[in-house]
Parts: sequence; C-alpha cells; structure tokens
Amino acid sequence: MNSNISICKGLECVLVWSTFAIFGLKEISGTAPHKPGLETYSLEGKWKINNANNSLALVADVPGCVHSALLKQGLIQDPYYRFNDLAHRWISLDNWTYTKAFSLPPDVSSNKRVNLVCDGIDTVSAISINQVFVGRTDNMFQRYSFDVTRLVKDSNVIQVDFTSAITYAAEQRAAHVSYMVPPECPPPVQKGECHVNFIRKEQCSFSWDWGPSFPTQGIWRGIRIEAYDVFQLVYLTATPSYDHNTKQWNLQVEAFFDTVSLKPLAGHVTIHIPKLQTQQIYEVTLQPGQSNSKLILPVNKIVPLEYWWPSGQGNQTGYNMTVAVSVAEGYSIEKNIMVYFRTVELVQEPIPGSPGLSFYFKINGLPIFLKGSNWIPADSFQDRVTPEILRNLLQSAVDANMNTLRVWGGGVYEMDEFYDICDELGIMIWQDFMFACALYPTEKSFIDSVREEVTHQVRRLKSHPSVIIWSGNNENEAAIASNWFKIPSSEWPIYIKDYVTLYVNNIRDIIQNEDKSRPYLSSSPTNGEESIKEGWVAKNPYDTNYGDTHFYSYLDDCWDWKSFPKTRFASEYGFQSWPSFSTLQKVSILEDWNYSSNFTAHRQHHSKGNKEMMEQAALHYTLPQSTDPLQKFKDTLFLTQVMQAQCIKTETEFYRRSRSEILDGKGHTMGALYWQLNDIWQGPSWSSIEYGGKWKMLHYFAQNFFAPVLPVGFEDIETLIIYGVSDLKNDLALSLLVKAYLWSSMEPVCVGVTDAVIKAGSASPIYKEPVNDLLKRCGNCTRLSCVVSFSLKANGQQYGPDNYLFLSSLKDAEGLKKPQLSATVKQEGEAYIINLQTTNITPYVWLDVGDISGRFETNGFLMLQKTKAVKFFPWKPTSTSELTKSLQVRSLMNIY
Repeated sequence: MNSNISICKGLECVLVWSTFAIFGLKEISGTAPHKPGLETYSLEGKWKINNANNSLALVADVPGCVHSALLKQGLIQDPYYRFNDLAHRWISLDNWTYTKAFSLPPDVSSNKRVNLVCDGIDTVSAISINQVFVGRTDNMFQRYSFDVTRLVKDSNVIQVDFTSAITYAAEQRAAHVSYMVPPECPPPVQKGECHVNFIRKEQCSFSWDWGPSFPTQGIWRGIRIEAYDVFQLVYLTATPSYDHNTKQWNLQVEAFFDTVSLKPLAGHVTIHIPKLQTQQIYEVTLQPGQSNSKLILPVNKIVPLEYWWPSGQGNQTGYNMTVAVSVAEGYSIEKNIMVYFRTVELVQEPIPGSPGLSFYFKINGLPIFLKGSNWIPADSFQDRVTPEILRNLLQSAVDANMNTLRVWGGGVYEMDEFYDICDELGIMIWQDFMFACALYPTEKSFIDSVREEVTHQVRRLKSHPSVIIWSGNNENEAAIASNWFKIPSSEWPIYIKDYVTLYVNNIRDIIQNEDKSRPYLSSSPTNGEESIKEGWVAKNPYDTNYGDTHFYSYLDDCWDWKSFPKTRFASEYGFQSWPSFSTLQKVSILEDWNYSSNFTAHRQHHSKGNKEMMEQAALHYTLPQSTDPLQKFKDTLFLTQVMQAQCIKTETEFYRRSRSEILDGKGHTMGALYWQLNDIWQGPSWSSIEYGGKWKMLHYFAQNFFAPVLPVGFEDIETLIIYGVSDLKNDLALSLLVKAYLWSSMEPVCVGVTDAVIKAGSASPIYKEPVNDLLKRCGNCTRLSCVVSFSLKANGQQYGPDNYLFLSSLKDAEGLKKPQLSATVKQEGEAYIINLQTTNITPYVWLDVGDISGRFETNGFLMLQKTKAVKFFPWKPTSTSELTKSLQVRSLMNIY
C-alpha cells in the first residue's frame, strides 16, 4: 500500500514515497519524494525460477505462482483445460526456487534497521540473501519480517527455496504420531491431495467439492526491503464505538511500532479529522522493539456525523483522518487514512413463544436482515485475481440486492482491495478464519503460527466497517458433534480439547485483545451462546432455535417449502447447476459435450451431483428431448440453471417471509446467505456467477428474491398465502394485485386488488384465499391450466418485482405452447435495449450473448405480455451489430 509520508528532523522535512504495511484503511494522497527517512525498495517484478533438478528454468512474475509462470512462458496448457488438473499435478509435487538479483543505494546498509518484509509467501520456504540464511516460512496467511541489516550490500541476490506443500503436509502428518487428526484425504471424487489440515495454506487448494486441486507455490503477495533509523509504523487501525449513556462517538486509534532505539522514545501523536472539527494530541512512549499505543479520540458532537450503512439502508460515509507521530529526536511520520462510524451488535436473547435465543445483527441500532451469499476464492491462482475482477463480482452482488457476503473459511483472507470495495459498496462481511471441514493439530509450533496469522489478519482488517463479525471456522463444531470422521466416543474429549484450544483459548483470546468492536463466533454453523454453555461443542449445532444453520437436501422436493428449516439464520444452503455452454466451451472439446462424458464426470466433484441435478429437475420439468447430442447437452446445462434458480428462489423466499413470525415455536429468521456466489473454475457448482463473471439464472432471480420490497406467495393447506416483505425503514401502504392467467392466453382471466400495509423491516401475510375459491372465481382455471402472478403498487408506482406461483409442476401444465420468440437490439446511451416479442406465455425466458461481457436488466423471467424491453449493460465496449449477432433467446419450451 503506497502512502505519502512526511519525515521531519528538526526544521528539515522531505516527502517520502513509501510502502507501509498499514492495512484496511484507505489512503488519501501521494506525490513522490526525494531523500527518505523510511526507504522502501520493492522486490516485485521479474524473478528467475527453477525446479529441483534444474530441468526447468524460466522467468516468473512476483506476485505470482509457479503455475502462472509456466503458463505465461507457454510451457503448460491452461491448467483449467479439460483434465489438466491431473496432468499438471507434477508441478505441485516438485520443489521450486525463486531467485532475484537486486541493487540498493550505497547508504542503505548504514540504516540502523533493514528488514525483508514478505506480505505473503505460499507457503513453505527457506529464504536467503547473499547465500546467508534469513528465515523460514510455513504459513500462507502470515506477514513475515526478517532483519537483514547486516546482510544487504549494494548488489544482492535473494533466494527463496520452496518445499512442495503436498510433501510438507504429508511429513507433518507423519510426525503427528499420538493420534489421528482427520480427515486424512478428501473424497476420491474430488481428485485432491491429502493432509491439508496440517499446513497453513488455502484449504481448498488441495481440492473441494466445487474446485480443483492446485497446491500452488510462489510469492503471492508483496515483497520488499524496508530501511529506517528510528521507528517504523507497521499497522495503524481505527475502530469506532458509541457510548449510549453520554451519546458520544469515540475512535480507538491504535498504532503499532517497530522502534530501533535501545531506550524508550518520548513523543506525541496528533489525530485530526478536519470535517468533524476534531483534533487531539497525546503523549506516547515508544518502547524498544515491537510496541503499540492505544488512543481514544472523542468525536466532536457539534458537527453532524454521518454513519456507514449497509447497502440499501443508507450511505457509506467515511472521513479523512490524519495521524502524525513525532518523537523527541525530531522524527515524525504523518499518515492520512479513512475512518468510518458504525456499530454492530449480534443479538442473542429470548424470544416470546419460542425456545432458544434470537440470532440477528443490529447495525447502528437497526435490526438488519442479512441478504447475500458465500464467497470463495475467485481463482486457483491468486495472481490472476485483479481488483477489476473483484469489483465486478462485488458490484454484481450489490446489483442483485445483496448486503452481505460470508468469506468462507476454506479459502484465503482476501486482498486489501476486496475489503476497500466492500466498504465503498456497503457489503457486510462475515469473516471466517481459514479453517474448514477438518480437525486441526494443536502442537505449539502450529498454534504459534496460527496466533501470528490471526493477529496479523485482525490488525489488517479490523478498521474496515464492512467486516461485521469474526468466525473461527467453517463447520468444524458440526464435524465433531455429528461425528463426521467416525471417531470412537471414548476419544471425543481429545478432539473437543483441541477444538477449544484452537478456536477459544487462542483465536478468541486474540480477538478479545485485538478487537472488541465486533462479535466473534467459534464456528459456523453454531448455536452461539448455547454452544458456549455446552462447552463450545453443542450436541446439535444445527438446532434451528439457536445461532446459524447450514442446510442441504438434494433429494427432497425443493418446491416444498415445508422441507426447509425455520431457522434463526440460514448461513448456507443451495443447489448445484452447470455453467453456460459458452463458459464451458473454453476448457473442453466436442467429445466432452455430453452429460455422460468423461469430462462432465471428471468436472463434478460432488458425489452423485450430476444425477441429483437431473432427479431434482425431473420432479417439475420435462427433461431435454433433442435428438441432436450437442443441443441436448446445451439444453441440459440450461435446465440445471432453471432448477437451481427456482429451488433457491423458493427457499430464500421462505426465509425472508419468516423474519417476523414465530409458528410452532420456530421463526424470526434474520439472514439468508445461499451457497455460493462465485466460481473458482469452469465446472458444476452451487454458484450464481460463473467463472469469468457471467450471471447464471440464479443471480438474476436473486435480484428479485432479495429485493427491498417483495410479495411472496406460497400454498399452505390448499390456501394461497401472500406475504409482504420489506427491508425499508418506513411503513408502506400498498395495493396488492393478484392475477390469474391461463397458460394458453396472455390476458388474465381475473384480477384482484387488495389494500395492505407493510410495516418497516417486517414480513407479514397480506392476502389469503383457498386455491379452490380462486380457481372457481377465475372461471376456467384449474391447477394445471393456470398460473398466478402478483405485484405491489401505490400511486402508480410499482414496489418490488412481479412475482408468481406455479400451481402445478410445469411438466404437467396444460395449455403451455412453444412460443415464437423474437428480439431486436438498439443502443441507448451506454446500454442496449433488447425488444422482445412472444406469441404465448413463456416461462424462463433466457437471453444469452455468449462471450460478450455484461449483464441484463432481468433474465430468466416469466413473460406474461406480448412485448418486453430488457436493458443490457456491457462491461466492455460492444456494438449493436455484435450483440445482434451473438444474441440467443430461448425459454423452457425450447428443450421440449
């Protein structure tokens, strides 16, 4: 992170362009310096790499990894192409060496301290400079700083010798002889590597049920030389708090120093927030070595203060704050950062009429329903994940009316830009620590490494208002409680003790010392306070009366809302689908384009996943019937997306309408985060966005089922019930329009209007009618021949999307005809208008422009009118002619 720093000694000041490890805070200014007081020399760029026997030697980019270097040099095919995840396994099994010659100015070695700083080494390495050993690394998520003061010269060579992560993990497992720490290996269907829980590395890099095995090696984050004479500011953090008694906002500003002096240095810190007319000066003492200063800054009450709000609830206002640190010797550092004001509270308290405890978040005192998804790494090769890719994915989340993403614990702590963008867009982050679906060793060396990792990541991220909660792991409490690994009951105390040691006595301990501004959960799912009462591992972490739940059921009918848990908070749920043909085509060939091909079987890492998708689809849709094999394959891919979108629509609407009620002791659901937002490669998964950024049908559906205002319809005991759901801060007086259509006609056979009031931040029934009464009232309607649509309006304005309810499976629908669909394209400003025409009611109308990047205003919709205009928003320049050539329009009826 680059910064503009004022270094002053006496009356002589210069500006320095430097790279400080100041994390989680936006910087404001910057022009280049001349003579620095802190000198920084980047070691990024071109390095030489070679494998263990020197049979391969090439140039590699840093940050980067071996796989990316081999690909750029044309020495391997795209690792994602066909079966290359297996063909390229040799890369991860080899040991690679990175080497770089670099020069430093002659006076650098005269500094009292010269450090080699590594923001990310992946993963196991020995580092030397000028053939002198510097240090070792064994944690991908740790920041390493090595004192090289006596080693550097004018001309230098740095060498990083990597050990295969696969080999290292196996050696660590072999050394752990006292008891097994499961799982030993992933399921065979994942085609992965073993013992990933013995290495502090991206857990899914050894494979997962939605991704390949690519255990990378390389320098994956920044690396540099830092030189200074007095002190260095390693971290600077700012977290807000609000005192309800005094109605006072305070900022806890914490500065972490590395001081070279052999004796304490007296100095002062000046903190200034110009727009809030707030300034304070503090006396501080910098102790030799590593130290920190915690300063409480009361914010001026006279100036109105704007809060940071989640997307959909308000603005994401931040303030420029200047922090200047000066010591008696005359040296000073000045730093500009952005600070934000928001509070977060996780409410777990008794609910009248229900056993257990609530589980919901208050932001700035307002209960918020968390709407969103789960985030996985955007690529197996992190150097390919650019800020532009992150922004596209995160903007896509906001465009689908999401306000929350859970950064899942089997991936990586994302780069600074990820959290900066979330701050900007108002996306709340549920931040897991990187432990998932496994038990872990608790030897001192492992725990020490984890403590360094967690301390670094918390200091790096805690200033971000977007991060609202820390969570210790993904599903590890459930793994013990449900005995995933078939551990004899006599041995359970060993593993429960290890669990408490890692997530409570260490990670939670660090959180309590480092960050009291947000809650910590030991796991997800968990029973929260109830899990704590039960010794941190509850008998049933999936108890719907406590905490959060993960729920998957691929065999039950997903149209049946009664199969879903009426939970306090649904933090994982989902169904698989395949990506579009245009995405899959890039990594496959003609012989692969069959649902029963070796390729489709190889790409599927979830046991029975391809079969389950077809079985779920067959419950309500006619399966593809084309005699053309390629067309049948394309139709099958499309149908999996239809199935997935409709399933998750039904489930999410159930969670949203359950927010305000307790039925049979269940309810008050206050979060719905489906699994998963994005993809790591081109393959079947639970994602709503394909690898490359293309929206699946599910993501278009999410725009609707996460809308701020939404009518939700369902059946219960032969009765049509419609709920009004609102996330808004104000009550709404609306009219509910209910229309019934024959599948064979585009004119409604009946229309009903009901006045309703939807309370702010609530969900409640606004319409009830026995289905048989509705069908009789609408004349010729039967369950098989009619569909019901509904919408909310007031004063000529529509609130929320149109919604619908199918009264039967579409494979049984009577009167559905194959329509004649046509489309024309015209440009309108930077967007394009697709004018659609149809001859019949058309379910799941799907617009596809192949590889042209962008998104439609809506897609996958039920078309009830003869014409409809849909906007297309391109992400890169295109043209009317290019869109017209690429545009394909289809619907469910095309597969029949």
